[in-house]
Amino acid sequence: MTAQTTYEVRTMGCQMNVHDSERFAGLLEAAGYIAVEPGNDADVIVFNTCAVRENADNKLYGALSQLVPIKEKRPNLQIAVGGCLAQKDRGEIIDKAPYVDVVFGTHNLDALPVLLERARIEKASQVEILESLDVFPSTLPARRDAAHSAWVSVSVGCNNTCTFCIVPALRGREKDRRPGDILNEIQVLVDQGVLEVTLLGQNVNAYGVEFGDRDAFANLLRTCGNINGLERVRFTSPHPRDFTDNVIEAMASTANVMPQLHMPLQSGSDRILQLMRRSYRSEKYLGIIDRARQAIPGVAITTDIIVGFPGETEEDFLQTIEVVKKARFAMCYTFQYSKRPGTPAAEMPDQIPQDVIQDRYERLVAVANDIAWEENKAFLGQEVEVLIATGEGRKDEHTGRASGRAKDNRLVHVAKTLAHGTELKVRPGDVVTARVTHAAPFHLIADELLSVRHTPAGDNYEAGTRPTTPGVMLGMPKLVE
Repeated sequence: MTAQTTYEVRTMGCQMNVHDSERFAGLLEAAGYIAVEPGNDADVIVFNTCAVRENADNKLYGALSQLVPIKEKRPNLQIAVGGCLAQKDRGEIIDKAPYVDVVFGTHNLDALPVLLERARIEKASQVEILESLDVFPSTLPARRDAAHSAWVSVSVGCNNTCTFCIVPALRGREKDRRPGDILNEIQVLVDQGVLEVTLLGQNVNAYGVEFGDRDAFANLLRTCGNINGLERVRFTSPHPRDFTDNVIEAMASTANVMPQLHMPLQSGSDRILQLMRRSYRSEKYLGIIDRARQAIPGVAITTDIIVGFPGETEEDFLQTIEVVKKARFAMCYTFQYSKRPGTPAAEMPDQIPQDVIQDRYERLVAVANDIAWEENKAFLGQEVEVLIATGEGRKDEHTGRASGRAKDNRLVHVAKTLAHGTELKVRPGDVVTARVTHAAPFHLIADELLSVRHTPAGDNYEAGTRPTTPGVMLGMPKLVE
């Protein structure tokens, strides 16, 4: 490797993959690599893959095939594939794409620089997949893209057995970090100017299962409230089975825990929930969000829903529609069921025809979007506090607006100009207050700018500084025994 070897990480999939990609970047930079923007002919391209959706395979191999002519022109280009699809397919990736140099799994992220070097020296593809966690990802060095916000993992893996999900087989059983390690990482980030952290886990509110503390997650939220300079705390994704009133009370009583709750429903039919092995029913689900709304004024509830699960009847689907109408979600992330090899659902009878799935999907989206629009219209004329972010608004340059998230995580596009025409400096990481002037199903527009608070995160963005963590590379991390 030369002193100027460059890299690019391409992330597919969930927030956990984004978190892991930050570790890939941190490891590579610790090894002397230099980041480049997409399209700038990187010397190393790393794919962090997803295996949840059926088209994840097609997406990866399509992206890999586009690199074939580039590698023919630049044979020293190295291609690495990590993440869930790598853990699942293993050496099959090399069989399908023999020009890939490195394949590594979800349990050995730390091996990436070594495998790249070995592939370079031996001039042969390297495949290394471990069956259990080698190094906890959060102990690895990280390079983060955002100056104002960060993902902080509280656990990895999942103990659930949902019949549609392959994640537990690829990420393993839940491993919890010690509370002190989590809080230390958050403090380091806040000291670097980060205003917002999102606590991350495959089943985040089950945190504490390894050390037998059912209240561990609620207590962690409360403790986050004592960190000076930490303005916003979020978490994703909880499971209704493990969601306790203690967590609701912690959210309500902790000022910097945001009034936002992403609670996956998956189906409104109790029969389908049973087939999914979701271990709750619609009445319990609605009870949780009712209690959350009573305790946390203005809380925004979002959800995930799967349409067309095997055996779903029209009656089952209509029960989902009914729950959506009762719940009045701020946003529904709706997915069409697709088979994942290795999951029980893939072998179930009564697989639903694609045309039926598509029809139900379109009907559900129409209902959900109408509700979201009605909920957003209630904000017209209200003041909102918005943390300006990077990459949120694609049309900002043309509209003269900046984009970010309100406290309840709604996307808001904000004018940069005061009512009398004075344009203010508004940077990612700054916090603005504005009045909502327009509502759409998926965003708000606030063209009446009232104030701008410049922050150290905004200063860091302007200076090109990103929060980093050096990692703890001394032996095995502190996993809870």
